[in-house]
Amino acid sequence: MVNDYFARTLTIANRMKANGENKGDTEIVEKILRSMTPKFNYVVCSIEEAQDTNKLSIDELQSSLLVHEQRTSSPEEEQALKVTYGETSNLGRGRSGYQGCDRGRRRSNFDKSTVECFNCHKLGHF
Repeated sequence: MVNDYFARTLTIANRMKANGENKGDTEIVEKILRSMTPKFNYVVCSIEEAQDTNKLSIDELQSSLLVHEQRTSSPEEEQALKVTYGETSNLGRGRSGYQGCDRGRRRSNFDKSTVECFNCHKLGHF
């Protein structure tokens, strides 16, 4: 979305320049900041507060907004499975004392009642 918007805005600015109306980088940066969607409001505010928009280049603005877009639209947010152990005397080995060297082989000793579901946060399933 950010790249498309910058491409359209710079195309319009280049057409205006070809017709004799030259807009400087500062005017283009200010126009982009004013016309961003509401999901970018707090990023725009922080850019305006932290940097001098008169010295901010179009490329710097684009990279800042791209980073924000990538962070907010990341669909693969990982959620960790939480396991709670009643005993801690095995130094992180769990109840059975197994260290993970034979993963998948000791499923019969696995106690589901100590597992918290990542979705509903209830014990006993995942």
